[in-house]
Amino acid sequence: MSTAIARPRSSRAAFLSSGIYSCLSPSPTPLAKGVSGSADISAPIALVADVINMANAVSGMAVNDDCKLKFLELKAKRTYRFIIYKIDEKQKEVLVEKLGEPNLTYDDFTASLPANECRYAIYDFDFVTEENCQKSKIFFIAWSPDTSRVRSKMLYASSKERFKRELDGIQVELQATDPTEMGLDVIKGRAN
Repeated sequence: MSTAIARPRSSRAAFLSSGIYSCLSPSPTPLAKGVSGSADISAPIALVADVINMANAVSGMAVNDDCKLKFLELKAKRTYRFIIYKIDEKQKEVLVEKLGEPNLTYDDFTASLPANECRYAIYDFDFVTEENCQKSKIFFIAWSPDTSRVRSKMLYASSKERFKRELDGIQVELQATDPTEMGLDVIKGRAN
């Protein structure tokens, strides 16, 4: 009496037999034989490359150099209290929309955000700890109000991570869809 031991299938064999590959292949058979007898996988590779390019096109919004320079000035020299960024859909680029002077308040900052349009913002929040130490935290706020256009929300959401990578030194991130989600009490709570 012999017992057959089942060998685990390779991941390639499992992939080919799953039927997923056949939906990527232009031919009805899982492997289209080329002239030399080897598998022709150029069509699926081209499809994957197209998908990757589409993903980069959606989230690969260019970042204007001024965005990085103004952020560095805020971080190093404390030249600004806040920076508001907007995406210019025609130029496919993130631009600086407004710079807040160091003497402006948090209320001035929130009043600068449009009620019906998405924006990215940086806010330099000064506070005093329980140990009576003066500190500062740099907040990144993704402002995406419920009343903004769906296309705009999708554009800002898909570009956010790429944009944040350009701004080295963000300490706290907030996502806000209405003013209560980024109120001063929320900022104070997240700063500690």
